[in-house]
Amino acid sequence: MESREFRRELHRHPELSFEEHRTQQFILSALRAEGIEVREIARTGVLAKIEGRRGGHKRAVVLRADIDALPINELNDVEYRSENEGVMHACGHDMHAAMLFGVLRELNGERDFEGTLFGIFQPGEELNPGGASLVLGEEPFADYTVAAVIGQHVDARLEVGQVGICPGVFMASNDELRIYVSGRGGHAARRSEINDTVTAMADMVVRTVGLNSPDGVVSVGRLIAEGATNVIPDRVYAEGTMRTFDSEERERIHSLLRSNARDVSQSYGVEVEVDISRGYPTVVNDIMLSYEAMIVATDEGIEVCEMTRQTTAEDFGYYTERYPSLFFRLGVGREAGGSHTATFLPNEAALEVGERMMRRIALHILNK
Repeated sequence: MESREFRRELHRHPELSFEEHRTQQFILSALRAEGIEVREIARTGVLAKIEGRRGGHKRAVVLRADIDALPINELNDVEYRSENEGVMHACGHDMHAAMLFGVLRELNGERDFEGTLFGIFQPGEELNPGGASLVLGEEPFADYTVAAVIGQHVDARLEVGQVGICPGVFMASNDELRIYVSGRGGHAARRSEINDTVTAMADMVVRTVGLNSPDGVVSVGRLIAEGATNVIPDRVYAEGTMRTFDSEERERIHSLLRSNARDVSQSYGVEVEVDISRGYPTVVNDIMLSYEAMIVATDEGIEVCEMTRQTTAEDFGYYTERYPSLFFRLGVGREAGGSHTATFLPNEAALEVGERMMRRIALHILNK
């Protein structure tokens, strides 16, 4: 099976995070047809393993691709458009999986390397706690020395033939915020008889977004107050996201959120609860791997764009906490449109570039 055919099959049948049952069986079948050793991992994921002919099998390189889709109804007019209503590969995970399949297929045929190559087709990247945490929770590499974990993500800001690499801190941690304000509601015209939960929440939201800084993003994206023009509700709810680039700043903002909740509670005579759901850690690229990847890309005729850190998040951060790792961006052309939209359509010419990049990096590390 060719990578493009593999990608289009996944695109036709997208599945949401931790529901990738059909996807898992398709990947298992495709890899077994190539004679590659595979097993299930992290409930709906797949782990592939290839041992090189040169021995040294306790030293390993891990290649990772995510496989889950998004709750978006596809609007693209293509023959391989999603057949699952309301679900779409709008973030390019079908591309990632197809490129990993292509690399594994080719290297399994050659096996001209030292060490062991693993391929992770990882579920649940789009949903906390993230499939990467479940993969690592099974300790699949406990008997190996992992030299590198390599991942990539399509990027419409880059053209086909370009890769983006950021040495060091690359992507932010991701926490989910849920804020509850509770009090005595009632008639909006009788203010002396009520606790104004709506105004209290408004104050809390203003304080929350006021915590934004160059090193941390805090946003509120949803606010529900089930009142009316003349009714103040007993309970108001808000939720948002928080992104930071280091653990100290992360804990500092957590502390300020809770402190603000206490202040608002006292000021308005209400109860303010802040629920912080800790999400993905920061993605930190290994410096040496980053520059080695730049050299590999240049040797392959792939243009390198050095990137700066981004406030988007990725559960690949769990791998970077544990092992030397590299996460880079792969250009799919500006005409692809925005990811996480109903018309996102990556240029499939990028498949060959991404495969070549990952294959060369893997061989470079394994054959050092």
